[in-house]
Amino acid sequence: MSDYDLYELPNGIRVLHKQVLHTKIAHCGFLLDIGSRDEKPHQQGLAHFWEHMAFKGTEKRKSFHILNRLETVGGELNAYTTKEKICFYASLLSTHFERAFELLTDLTFNSTFPEKEIEKERGVILEEMAMYHDAPEDAIIDDFDDVVFARHSLGHNILGTRESVSGFQQADFYQFLQENVRTDRLVFSSVSNLPFKEVKRLADKFLAPLPARLGARPRLSFSGYQRLERLEHKPITQAHCLIGGPAYALHDERRIPFFLLSNLLGGPGMNSRLNLAVREKYGLVYTIDATYSPYTDTGLFGIYFGTEKKQVNRTVSLVQKELKKLREQTLGTSQLHTSKEQLMGQLAMAEESNGGLMQLLAKSTLDIGRVESINEIFEQVRRITAPQLLELANDILTDENLSILQYLPEEKAKKVK
Repeated sequence: MSDYDLYELPNGIRVLHKQVLHTKIAHCGFLLDIGSRDEKPHQQGLAHFWEHMAFKGTEKRKSFHILNRLETVGGELNAYTTKEKICFYASLLSTHFERAFELLTDLTFNSTFPEKEIEKERGVILEEMAMYHDAPEDAIIDDFDDVVFARHSLGHNILGTRESVSGFQQADFYQFLQENVRTDRLVFSSVSNLPFKEVKRLADKFLAPLPARLGARPRLSFSGYQRLERLEHKPITQAHCLIGGPAYALHDERRIPFFLLSNLLGGPGMNSRLNLAVREKYGLVYTIDATYSPYTDTGLFGIYFGTEKKQVNRTVSLVQKELKKLREQTLGTSQLHTSKEQLMGQLAMAEESNGGLMQLLAKSTLDIGRVESINEIFEQVRRITAPQLLELANDILTDENLSILQYLPEEKAKKVK
């Protein structure tokens, strides 16, 4: 993507902007290279709690004023936390861009974490935990992280635990920010019809005065994976299953080829191999998909499905059959060409979303130090060969590498006559 602008301030904060003339909406936000994996054992859930608390008060605003600042002009304000990132972002008419820029800067850098708000938000997060526990298709994903990344912070639930969340106090938030916020490891990204000189002017106004926070903040790399099979009985009506294991890291040259392989196996297309083999042919599932998430030092591959309890073993066997095909059968020329075209089409459509593009600019800059153009990615996809995919399948998609987590419905108690 050559038509974007990059500006680095003396304090290390990078500002990225892409001008899109045909839109009236501005999308902008801060992406910080901080996530749940950066928490110490006693801090589990603190990054996500900070995301919530950023909206609860700053040095010059109370919660009410934060929430109404953009809503009154039809804008949207939001945030999210992942294993390695925290994002505060907004969308609104570009005529109000300065309002969003100033507010996002305020809540990202000037939060005060009022103690009364901590108590209220603690209850909100505990309810959020309960909501996820009541949704097994979500809960199994979090639990599977612990299966693969056992005894490592990547395996911790982003929400934390009831015990950890119940104990956080104001000082914990300030300590976490002091330990983790680095101005050279965060970016402000925007996509709008505004010229870059206007974005740069506002960056000088709002961001330049911020003190530099530099220095190393190392992450503990993951190692020592051991395959595991775990079965849990739950008060549910449908069985849920996740099969997967470690995969390639962000900087591994095999990342994009493996993404293609994962997409072929269980991507969003209805013509994925798993969907055709399990849903379309036998009607055993409503949803079955394969996902691949690369991290700084490792990655995670997983296959999820939900089915009737009596069909679990059969469905697992069908999944293993498809994995075996990928390990033993080289893709034909036509299959490979179709898979490449499908992936490139999906990537191009994802870039059509200006909100998604704003986040892509930021994430790519933090992860690899630059923004990959869509044509550059396409060129990498076009160079993928069938023997290369066969090699990747035999490296990752093996029975020895893939753990299994199953949620099964609890046995119903027999009635006594």
